Amino acid sequence: MKVKKSPKANLETKKMTWHLMGYVIVLSLMFVAFEWSERDKKIDLSGQVQDIVAEEEMIPITEQQATPPPPPPPQEVQKVEEVLKIVENDVQVEATEIASSEDDNTAVEIKEVAAPVVVEEVVEEEIFQVVEEMPSFPGGMGELMKFLGNNIKYPAVAQENGIQGRVIIQFVVEKDGSVANPVVVKGVDPALDKEALRVVKSMPNWTPGKQRGKAVRVKYTVPVTFRLQ
Repeated sequence: MKVKKSPKANLETKKMTWHLMGYVIVLSLMFVAFEWSERDKKIDLSGQVQDIVAEEEMIPITEQQATPPPPPPPQEVQKVEEVLKIVENDVQVEATEIASSEDDNTAVEIKEVAAPVVVEEVVEEEIFQVVEEMPSFPGGMGELMKFLGNNIKYPAVAQENGIQGRVIIQFVVEKDGSVANPVVVKGVDPALDKEALRVVKSMPNWTPGKQRGKAVRVKYTVPVTFRLQ
């Protein structure tokens, strides 16, 4: 038995139509969803506006330099013309007569003027207290004490009064070794002081002191002792 189908009941003919309708529905849903999502979006442009900082263009300040005024024109120096004034020499000069010794036959007296006498001041050389080589008595200090002991004469007045002591005599040993300007620095009695000066003046020449190999004047001190036995 052959099965017969009705053309209305045949679904194969409507397959293409259903496919097209499905495509339309899907596209409509997609369009509606896209439009709905785009409307819900809010655009926030505040952040972008804040991030953009307008750069101000810095215009340099130009200063107008003051131009110095032009120098004044040089002043013309007026030339002063020298005017020579000629004065007539009409002054009368009296004639002077010069008297001569030949006119009256008198002798000319010539006077000699003595030249002033210049007195040269004698500059004393320096007297040293201490030098490299001090003055020395011939034979040394031992001979000096022996000389004083042999030449001192004890004054009788001092012996009778029992006066004794040490007289300090100071003098200058010159460059030639001679003893000059003895003075009593410390005295005991006028009689003893006088005797000590006498003995010192009678001393022979000393060996002079030297400074840098040259003889110089040196001040020296000697004690003269008076002692009763």
